[in-house]
Amino acid sequence: MHWTFWLYLPALFLLLLATPMLARLKAGLLSLLLLASSAWWLIDRLSGDGINSATLYHLRSDMEGAGVGDFTGYIAAFVVLALLSLAPLLLLRVRRFRLPRHGAGLSAAFAALLVAAVLGSPLYGDARRMYQQMKPVDYSAVAPEYVVPARTLARPKNIVWIYGESLERTYLDEKAFPGLMPNLRRLAGEALDFRGIASADGSGWTIAGLVSSMCGVPLTTAQGDENSMGRMGHFLPEAFCLGDYLKQQGYGNHYMGGANGQFAAKADFLASHGYDDIRDLAWFKEQGIADKHFSNWGIHDDVLLERAFDRFVELSRAGQPFMLTALTMDTHHPAGHLPVACKGTRYPSAYGDIGLLKALKCTDRLISQLVDRIRASEFGDDTLVVVASDHLAMPNDLSDVLENLQRENLLLFLGKDIAPRQLAADAGTTLDSGATLLQLLDPGIDAIGFGRSLLATPRAASASVAALKADPSDYARYRAFARSLWLGDQTRMLRLDDGQVLVGVQKVQPPVLLEYDAQWALESVYLENTSRRFDEADPSHRLAYVDRCTAFEDASADGDWCALLVDSDQGMRLYRDPQLRRGIAVDAPLEPFHGPRPSVRQSRMISRQAQHTRPGRYVLELYASQRPERAFWVEAVSSQRKVVVAQQWVLPDRDGRITLPLGLDEEIDDLEIRAWLGHAEKLAVDSYALVPAIRGRPRS
Repeated sequence: MHWTFWLYLPALFLLLLATPMLARLKAGLLSLLLLASSAWWLIDRLSGDGINSATLYHLRSDMEGAGVGDFTGYIAAFVVLALLSLAPLLLLRVRRFRLPRHGAGLSAAFAALLVAAVLGSPLYGDARRMYQQMKPVDYSAVAPEYVVPARTLARPKNIVWIYGESLERTYLDEKAFPGLMPNLRRLAGEALDFRGIASADGSGWTIAGLVSSMCGVPLTTAQGDENSMGRMGHFLPEAFCLGDYLKQQGYGNHYMGGANGQFAAKADFLASHGYDDIRDLAWFKEQGIADKHFSNWGIHDDVLLERAFDRFVELSRAGQPFMLTALTMDTHHPAGHLPVACKGTRYPSAYGDIGLLKALKCTDRLISQLVDRIRASEFGDDTLVVVASDHLAMPNDLSDVLENLQRENLLLFLGKDIAPRQLAADAGTTLDSGATLLQLLDPGIDAIGFGRSLLATPRAASASVAALKADPSDYARYRAFARSLWLGDQTRMLRLDDGQVLVGVQKVQPPVLLEYDAQWALESVYLENTSRRFDEADPSHRLAYVDRCTAFEDASADGDWCALLVDSDQGMRLYRDPQLRRGIAVDAPLEPFHGPRPSVRQSRMISRQAQHTRPGRYVLELYASQRPERAFWVEAVSSQRKVVVAQQWVLPDRDGRITLPLGLDEEIDDLEIRAWLGHAEKLAVDSYALVPAIRGRPRS
């Protein structure tokens, strides 16, 4: 954190103790600041760059498969910091140094210093940075630079692309890490070795590294918060990536990675862009491999790369051109992992006995062995091998060393017709990796997306050039264009298709709120906290809100979908399920209405988890200590089938008791209990039970 932030804290504590005026409020605000700063510290330990694009992406995507066990030390430290953040509340009982005559002045000084502390904190700096990155930008000037290659490959070669997790080229520095990576250094001497490859913003974590190198675009969170990957039907559907192009050329695209493919939606990305065969943690689990070959993240690299070679031989013998992509895992921050094949690995270092150094030395051997086996095989002459880092290393046990070195990504190309040489990339980033590969396959192809071949001299204006400039405004246009690839341009027509809303080229699972500006440009798409977003939206914008009709109508007791359109001119219209299925135009004339803009409801979970329930007659009983003053809907839903099993308009009695009769004609595996409430309404359910009913009465 910035050093000025630490200077403010002692002064804030002294001012808190100096006067009893508004002591509870001041202690609460100071504790809140400390708690937020503690959370920022944890995020910074994980991202290495505070709250950035990677943070937003992972918060909005599926976190299943994350190796949380590797970060227990950070999490434990955060818990300690969070508890210490409550110290101002405990100090309220301290009676020393009280100066009651100066209470107003001291309280004003506390408020001013608290504001200064917030402005001087990294939280504020990150918030400003994210605001600048997410605000709408006109990208029309750079749109013509986006390239979709169409040239036919004259002689397709097989491709093996090996991504080393966080395996930046900096680790090959012999002065800093003598003898750590002799095998990769040897391969670099036999390869086309690019130096100085940077990571542009939007390419600094694994899925973003894959997208930037294969698609030539930075990975951005989509407009608003629609990057909740479990709710998006397609991953960057408007992007044209390396897998898409190679598939057009008759290639088969195959992926092997040890981690869970659902983490950060890697599998969704690959499946959306030309990959037909994706073998991740689930596939390796099905092979009956012993538990000792798995870490918190997934399969170890020794097993992964051994299977990758077997797959390479199998695909080569099949005769169809292919790209085989492998992603290692054992050099993941913060400390890495050692597979069974490397248990005896040692690396004496001046930095101490650091496990990550052993993991790096092991990976050096395992990757080079795979490359050597491929090149020595009968299929080696017809294969182009790429060895690359997916991104620069995140905070790890060597961060203090790395921060004093010149950081650069690893990018090696090896093949029969590729002359060994080392080239300094002129303003090159991982955005250019895929374009460089294409030019090695065919000299007539030197671009994909915004990526430009690193072999081209001099470098033309490109996203990489803009990304490395001190002024971020030019690069913001490329990011804005990349953001548009989630939905496309034709976003004024909405249509319901099999329970999902078609917005442009993207299918989105409701509830969804779309916000259009005065020029009918889609400014934001919201998938989380939609009822609150609706109430807080810019009154000058037109809104389109799609959800169950229950969200908008008190009398709606079915599972049909509705769309509510409102605008700034006191216009409103509610479209129902049949109209939505045919399609509605959000720019169509609306009907005038009087009074304030209507409020909407959103479903909230009451049950803690889906419940397996047999056929029969039941009564659902709930006891709510806090509840809305007005009536509301409570319903039982089959979540996977999206079927409303029972629904009742309820008003809790004086004791907070709610009952709902429930009859099931068939067995349900995923019964959930939900309530429909406005974002400001409170419902605190102390207990609930689903009990069989006998002669219409519940049985305890």
